[in-house]
Amino acid sequence: MVYGIGEMNPVTKWVMRASSSALTGLLLVKIFAVALAICCVYRARHKLLQKVNIFFALVVAYNVVVLILSAPVFQ
Repeated sequence: MVYGIGEMNPVTKWVMRASSSALTGLLLVKIFAVALAICCVYRARHKLLQKVNIFFALVVAYNVVVLILSAPVFQ
């Protein structure tokens, strides 16, 4: 947890708690996401992959905004 912000994705949160460490859980989720992307490319599901990619880009943007807004202000 950084700046008091916890993981908001319930699936990722569950995997991080169920694994031996938070880093291991996060890596497992990322490996699964990459495997799904490879599966979409292999099956020529490019539109689905594009929609998922946009969704995850928005999730990353949201996470960056939350981190910036919750960061301590140095004067």
